[in-house]
Parts: sequence; C-alpha cells; structure tokens
Amino acid sequence: MIADDDGLRRYVASVRERVDLALERTLPTAPSCPARLAEAMRYSLFAGGKRFRPVLALAAADATARRLGLGAEEASRAVDAALPAACAIEMIHTYSLIHDDLPAMDDDDLRRGRPTLHVAYGEGLAILAGDGLLTEAFLLLAREPRGDDPDLARRKLAVLEAVADAAGVAGMAGGQAIDLEATGAGASRAAGGFDEARLRHMHACKTGALLRASAVSGAIMAGGTAAIIDAIGAYASEIGIAFQIVDDILDVEGSARELGKTAGKDAAAGKLTYPALFGVARSREFAAGSISRAQAGILAAGLADGYLPAIATWVVSRSG
Repeated sequence: MIADDDGLRRYVASVRERVDLALERTLPTAPSCPARLAEAMRYSLFAGGKRFRPVLALAAADATARRLGLGAEEASRAVDAALPAACAIEMIHTYSLIHDDLPAMDDDDLRRGRPTLHVAYGEGLAILAGDGLLTEAFLLLAREPRGDDPDLARRKLAVLEAVADAAGVAGMAGGQAIDLEATGAGASRAAGGFDEARLRHMHACKTGALLRASAVSGAIMAGGTAAIIDAIGAYASEIGIAFQIVDDILDVEGSARELGKTAGKDAAAGKLTYPALFGVARSREFAAGSISRAQAGILAAGLADGYLPAIATWVVSRSG
C-alpha cells in the first residue's frame, strides 16, 4: 500500500492527535514545575505546528514494520515503541524555534500565526521554556518505553545517541552557528566561499539532522536492521535538504498568513539561502533532485510501502 494525498492527510491528522495527547501527558505541571514555566512551554508546543518530525518518525516505524513483514499486532507495537521518540523530537524542535526567535538570534515576533514566546512571556522565560523542553525531551527518551528487555534498552540508547548527535554541535546547534556567521554583514564575505555543497552542509546540520534523527529513531525502535536504518536515514537526509530549500523559497514567495511567521525575513537579515545564491528556479531544481534521490532510495530498499513516498512528495508541494 502506497498512500495517496488523501491517505496522507488522514494519516497526518491521526498522528497529530495521538502525539498531542502523548505530549500533554508527558509535559510537567505544577507543583512539580513552576506554573508559569509550564504554561510557557505549552504555549509554544501546542501552537499548531505541522508535527512533521513525529509524522516522519512514526511513518518510518510503520515502513520498517512492513519491510520486516510483521503482523498487524506486532506492527502496531513497533509503531507504539517509536511514539516517545516522536514526542521527544517534537519537544526539541520546539525548543529550537523558541531560541531561534529570540532577539539575539533571528529576532522574530511571529511564529505559527501568533506572537513568539519571548514577545508573549519575556525573554528570560522563553529561554527557560526552551531549556525545559530540551531537557524534558531527553528525560522522556531515557524513560520510555518502559521495560527491562535488553534489546529495548539497546534501541533506546541508539535513539538517544542519534537524537543527541542531531541536536548538538555536529547537527542543529552547529548548523545554527554556521548560519549566524553567514548572516548580515558576514554574508557578503561568506558568499564568495559558499557553493551548493557548503550551503547543503549548513542546511543538513541546521534542519536535516533532526529530520534524519526522527526517521532513524522510528526505524530503530521498530527493530529495523542496519540496512533498513541506513536506507531510511539516507531518505530523510535528502528530504531534510528539500524541506529547507522549500522553506527558503516560501520565505521569498509566501505570505505571513500562509507561513504563520514573518515572510521576507531571510532577505531582510541578509541570510545565505538557496534562492539568494541560485535564484528560485534553480533552487526548485535542487529540491526536486533531493526528492528524486529520496524516492529512489526507499524504493530500492523495499521501503516504499506506506507513507514515506507521499511524505517526500508533500515536502516539495507544500505552501506553508
């Protein structure tokens, strides 16, 4: 079964509902957490995001279960095992958005159609809410799923390693540092040394690493072999690049209403993006090439049964 557009929409809606319920159960509340901090964390986490990373994690778990030929009950348990990782990665993603929006970073006042967290709650609490989400995410990864099976423990450790690597200096944090160096006054100096390979590397760190960790975590928790995990990781790396290229294009062509955030910020800030270096048309070609490679890879690995092909197509067709 390869999902069509309607099938993907239904699947995404079901995953979002499931993830939101799990996140609500997971987040701390008063008195174990200061009430205002708990409120700030929820303000950003439940602001209506796409939940793309949890969707990718659970779709990868589903594709892995299908590839392994698991029965319906086993496959359901495999996807269930990936749910804590899916939630933890969404918490890490939200923390990154909170910190990216701060005046010291992208200095944005609109996110997901409403005031950013530092505008609504102040910079200090926004920093703490981001810190709290990041730390609670790793607590969740360490705790769930519960059980004393050695193989489960091995899988959880593998996911912890993958997610920490993706969120740290070799991944998201490092990519953001590269982005800061190539922004504003530094952009004109950096542009001369930025070809497609270097720009791809920056986006692979800043955006692609956590997307890859999402898919890989789903495959690991579903019991995927090394070959399956590698194939899903390669797929996710390609769609991660395409996702960021499309984001860059939408910043040029989209509106604040469609995007839920301020449009035109990249150009105003002097950021190095695909459209800035190559133009919109060429940028679309780069994104299409990444999607073609992603689709070919999962097809060759026998992982095209399920939602992964439709997710790849959506990445380049989305408008927000």
